[in-house]
Amino acid sequence: MSINVQTISSEFVELEQAYNAHNYHPLPVVLEKGKGVYVWDVEGKKYFDFLSAYSAVNQGHCHPKIIDALIDQAQQLTLTSRAFYNNKLGEFARYISVLFGYDKVLPMNSGVEAVETAIKLCRRWGYDVKGIKENEAKIIVCEHNFHGRTTGVISFSTDPSSTSGFGPFMPNYIKIPFNNLTALAEALKDKNVAGFLVEPIQGEAGVIVPDTGYLAEAFELCKAANVLFIADEIQTGLCRTGKMLACDFENVHPDILILGKALSGGTIPVSAVLCDDEIMLNIKAGEHGSTYGGNPLACAVSIAALAVLQNENMAANAEKLGKLFRLELTTFNHPLIKEVRGKGLLNAIEINSTDEEMAWNICLQLKENGLLAKPTHGDKIRFAPPLCITTEELLDAVEIIKKVFSSISK
Repeated sequence: MSINVQTISSEFVELEQAYNAHNYHPLPVVLEKGKGVYVWDVEGKKYFDFLSAYSAVNQGHCHPKIIDALIDQAQQLTLTSRAFYNNKLGEFARYISVLFGYDKVLPMNSGVEAVETAIKLCRRWGYDVKGIKENEAKIIVCEHNFHGRTTGVISFSTDPSSTSGFGPFMPNYIKIPFNNLTALAEALKDKNVAGFLVEPIQGEAGVIVPDTGYLAEAFELCKAANVLFIADEIQTGLCRTGKMLACDFENVHPDILILGKALSGGTIPVSAVLCDDEIMLNIKAGEHGSTYGGNPLACAVSIAALAVLQNENMAANAEKLGKLFRLELTTFNHPLIKEVRGKGLLNAIEINSTDEEMAWNICLQLKENGLLAKPTHGDKIRFAPPLCITTEELLDAVEIIKKVFSSISK
């Protein structure tokens, strides 16, 4: 009995379209298996994964040590809520706090939950420690940011697709240009500012890398103004850019650090907010929480995920292969490539074309040739493979990218 393989994928696509919300625009591929840097579709075709679930799978798909930790803990205890102590939360809290150099951690689930938590911590510090009048605290953010999709967080988005039709929005956010120290210094003159929330590299905006020294100088400006420097390292952290944190390149130790995505190696939603006692302990029992935050399963998995990053030297591999990736595509010098930019294995190509569908069509051709990537903001394509990728695998993937670009006329 012969089977039309295209029908297999179509059935899954049609099922999802019929019963799932239409809030994403996926590439037309249906995946069923992943291992390391590769994924396979339901027809058995193998692909390089150059999205890594938006950097949630830094350690590679189904890393055996992370999966072992997941299975072992899932057979013991998965959830208690925070109404009781469990035997894993303290171990995780010590591990991650010591690793990143903070007094305390507040574990949550999704990335945007961690961002909302950081905002609450910042505001409470502003009132209780800095002395800002109640309900007047402000937070500085950057234009073209992406920190999540809750109504609170989109209140300071400048992306129309995130904001249109979802208002009214929360006040007291000051929006300034990214990578602009003059604008930051001016905004910091407002005595009601409690924090500055920033992505060290703007990922969703198209992997926008700030000038060298920007983060360090921004941190010093915040310190002088008695304002908290809040780093959203959900996508840039955990070895993605070539160091454990992107802030490490400039020796910046954020007052509040936000982590997520690869904190579980792509297995379950885990996020975390880290800071010292002067900030953390202003929130008392009953004033913030999450039923799943700090659950035993998440704690066991996160320890394993962090250990894999360190033990397998994934930061060093990301730094070395990121340089190779950018060199290969920069020297390729194709007319459709306007710019290649990035840090570590968080990279993007900006497409040089007036055709609004060009980046999407390139990604479709990449898929046909065995590599999965996705456009962002129309004319940019992000390339972010798992950090376990080898030099040979990276060069094979680069050849696919070159082949596709060579086959398309501007």
